[in-house]
Amino acid sequence: MSFNINYIPYAGIVLCSLVACNTLKNSGPGGGAYIEKHRSQFHFSPAEKWMNDPNGLVYYEGEYHLFYQYYPDSTVWGPMHWGHAVSRNLVQWQHLPVALYPDQLGMIFSGSAVVDWNNTSGFGKDGRPPLVAIYTQHLMAGEKAGRHDFQYQSIAYSTDKGRTWTKYAGNPVIPNPGIHDFRDPKVMWDKESKQWVMVFAAGNHVKLWGSPDLKHWTHLSDFGREWGSHGGVWECPDLFPVRVDGTGETRWVLLLSINPGAPNGGSGTQYFVGQFDGKNFVPDPGFSQAVSGEKAVWLDYGRDNYAGVTWSDVPASDGRRLFLGWMSNWDYAQVVPTATWRSAMTLPRSLQLKNTNEGFRLFSEPVRELQNLRERGVTIPAAAIDDGLDLSTVTGFRSVTKELVLEFEWNAADPVAEFGVELYNGKGEKVALGYDPAKQQLFVDRTQSGPGGFSPKFLSRDVAPYVTSNQRLHLHLLIDAASVEMFADNGARVMTDIFFPTEDFTGLRVYGKGVRVASGKAWELKKAW
Repeated sequence: MSFNINYIPYAGIVLCSLVACNTLKNSGPGGGAYIEKHRSQFHFSPAEKWMNDPNGLVYYEGEYHLFYQYYPDSTVWGPMHWGHAVSRNLVQWQHLPVALYPDQLGMIFSGSAVVDWNNTSGFGKDGRPPLVAIYTQHLMAGEKAGRHDFQYQSIAYSTDKGRTWTKYAGNPVIPNPGIHDFRDPKVMWDKESKQWVMVFAAGNHVKLWGSPDLKHWTHLSDFGREWGSHGGVWECPDLFPVRVDGTGETRWVLLLSINPGAPNGGSGTQYFVGQFDGKNFVPDPGFSQAVSGEKAVWLDYGRDNYAGVTWSDVPASDGRRLFLGWMSNWDYAQVVPTATWRSAMTLPRSLQLKNTNEGFRLFSEPVRELQNLRERGVTIPAAAIDDGLDLSTVTGFRSVTKELVLEFEWNAADPVAEFGVELYNGKGEKVALGYDPAKQQLFVDRTQSGPGGFSPKFLSRDVAPYVTSNQRLHLHLLIDAASVEMFADNGARVMTDIFFPTEDFTGLRVYGKGVRVASGKAWELKKAW
């Protein structure tokens, strides 16, 4: 969790936050239209004010909990709280009151939440396990005084399904030894070593700590000083085991966000694959060779997927590793042209680990629950597209919310120009996305997406290295009012970008030379509320 704003005193925060809290109960999904310009129609966004990192993702008794970095008094970053929403299907969300407020120990920065099934913490009640939140507190007075120990890890617990929270009287549970960036704890139960394991960021590396009860912690190890990209501060780590697709093998994945230093500028998320023995995380030797020549392996090559983490306690019967990210970038997040609120989350995604020719790689796909938003579906006929193909005419769609699945093919012996999909409006604004075979790059080009005067870093052409096989490319696109998420070849590469046209992108066309659409399907999507 990073920031760049002047300190706002604590006086008055609680009163204003309570007002905002009451507003949240009656607005947004289930209580409001969400019809403002650029408002996401099937992505989570706050009813109003500022939001960034997803926090405390946990599943319990049929509910997916989403906590998030929230400032209820402004549309720019300020003293952080934990906002709160729940969903039963990862698509429709119910806003709940603010869960955690700043206190004498500081603001409530990023963190995680778990179900303490065996009540190791002793916080449980009437035989029911507590939810336990683990978060960083940031004491602005300490930072302003020039100290380095102004961030530390604290916990809180809930015995009513996350509706109210009690902060632990013994906070902080991990004091700061004098490290300037010391934050964003992610906790999980490791059944092999029979302990809680916490990973959090410490400047240019992560620290791993272990605990029997979530209250008393012991340092296990460090990782990362000599690994990955170090173009900026490390943040929001997440360590978890995952089955290698199609095998009985298990590997451990460490997600790690960095700001700046992403491949297309600003904020991004890299990852590592290896083994964890209850004390040390060691990257797989094959993964080490796979990243030779590149600084990192990236989860998403777009500009707008940051600080993402995964849900804890998803039932084994489900079996998925579910991920959510913040759909923005610190290069411009505080100045994008939305007036009532700022920021949305990415779509929830399912992560799979596959052993590829490049080594172990995470594949990301939108969760299946999103298919419930599909309305009228239209088959796109196979056709050469040398003269372009206007899908608006083929489909008859006029909605800004759409889903496309397209299979492209071409002949290796023929010259093939850049090809893809273009979103456009009547003002001549557009976003193009697709593939350049000559450069072996996927791309999202938003240089003509609308006025970009709010930030010199916004109007960009973002690229991702990608080698196709057999001159075929499968693209799965999810298009909202102000964003597109592109999944290539079942999530082998992903790009997420936001945009702010002066008029909605209702137009849709396919373009390219020397390439054809082999098959396709399109759906209009309902709003998520």
